[in-house]
Amino acid sequence: MLNCSFTGHRDVENGHINLVTDRLRRGIEYVYNEGCRNFLTGGAVGFDTMAAKEVILFRMSHTDVRLILVIPCKEQDKSWSCAQRDMYNYILSMADEIVYTGEEYTPHCMKRRNMYLAKNCDVLICYLGREMSGAGQTARMAEGLGKRVYNIYPVSKNL
Repeated sequence: MLNCSFTGHRDVENGHINLVTDRLRRGIEYVYNEGCRNFLTGGAVGFDTMAAKEVILFRMSHTDVRLILVIPCKEQDKSWSCAQRDMYNYILSMADEIVYTGEEYTPHCMKRRNMYLAKNCDVLICYLGREMSGAGQTARMAEGLGKRVYNIYPVSKNL
């Protein structure tokens, strides 16, 4: 059984949402057909949330799929809006497994979460438009470990 991790920016551009959602759906289907059954995401707002929601929908017709949330610390949502916290709590409630890579926020907790996502995947699907970011760090870690990385960030300005 193979694992697929997701990483991406917290701010998904409005003009990208429909295209990225479509690419996520197709990416999940593709890696599922290659044998991925465990899908890991960091549980942050933005792309992580989009990926988790798509896995939850996919799991409705593919009951052998597992959603694993990899959370950097227990108070990750401390400064989020009420709507963001509500969606986060929904995703937490739908997860098959929750992994906390740390108890509390530290300067290195995000890097630990990113390394966990990179180490524990066979395939990484990312929404990466800026190399100098947590998503970029995770993608570089995965590539360095010999993992397949698929970037679904739209590069064309003509969406």
